[in-house]
Amino acid sequence: MNNPYDKLKIQLELQEWPNVYLFKFIVPNESEKIALTTSLFDDSAELNLRESSKGTYMSVSAKELMMDVDSIIEKYNRTSEIEGLVAL
Repeated sequence: MNNPYDKLKIQLELQEWPNVYLFKFIVPNESEKIALTTSLFDDSAELNLRESSKGTYMSVSAKELMMDVDSIIEKYNRTSEIEGLVAL
């Protein structure tokens, strides 16, 4: 069975690591889901939250220094537990 992030992993392995990586997600605008999403990142990450025009969704962007490709894929795998989250 293919991991949904196999293609991304191949692309990321072409880059040098450690490197800063930008994660982008759309989550329902509910405090619990926003908290779960932002808790994936440590204090050194640069977080940016922006509400959708109708206020039903929140855009979460996070720039974080990642040590390797596997740690990026691991973060994406952890987001699959957050209902309604869409990774961009």
